[in-house]
Amino acid sequence: MTDLQTERGIVRVPAGTWKVDPAHSSVGFEVKHMMIATVRGRFTEFDGTIEAHEDLRESRVYGSVQVASIDTGHPERDAHLRGPDFFDADHHARILFESTRIEHAGGAHYHVTGNLTIRDETREVAMDTTVQGAGTDPWGNERVGLSCHGTINRTDFGLTWQHRLAAGGLLVGEEVTILIDVSAVREED
Repeated sequence: MTDLQTERGIVRVPAGTWKVDPAHSSVGFEVKHMMIATVRGRFTEFDGTIEAHEDLRESRVYGSVQVASIDTGHPERDAHLRGPDFFDADHHARILFESTRIEHAGGAHYHVTGNLTIRDETREVAMDTTVQGAGTDPWGNERVGLSCHGTINRTDFGLTWQHRLAAGGLLVGEEVTILIDVSAVREED
């Protein structure tokens, strides 16, 4: 069994390179609809890598999402989100993230700051990340689990389509919560 590295109460991902396993991971989001309900969605095609080092300053994470894989459970809405009003998947096929710093926030908690690129707009974002655990699966693969969440303003990335409601307010919220759960497998050296 892979043990999480612990030192003075700090829980860490064991040193090494870890590839995200999409079959056991998720990349999702939440956004308000008409300011009264929450719509949830996910991307079904994505990849990612964690490069964990003994010196946290040398560690990094990076990944990408295939925009066309968006799924909110409503095909017409998904088509609109893929189109030029939102993600414009024909011209901007991927969403990218690459960390610029990782800071320990106590116990198993970290702040992962990095560059998020959507529609060729890159902004610095922060993700609160928790190391969930580590272990060896029944096939002998070493795994580590993490959960991440953060909030962005979609208009910062050129996602500005909007409808004003007659009674006031917005059809689509501008604040988007990003929710990521990762199971990553250690790569062979």
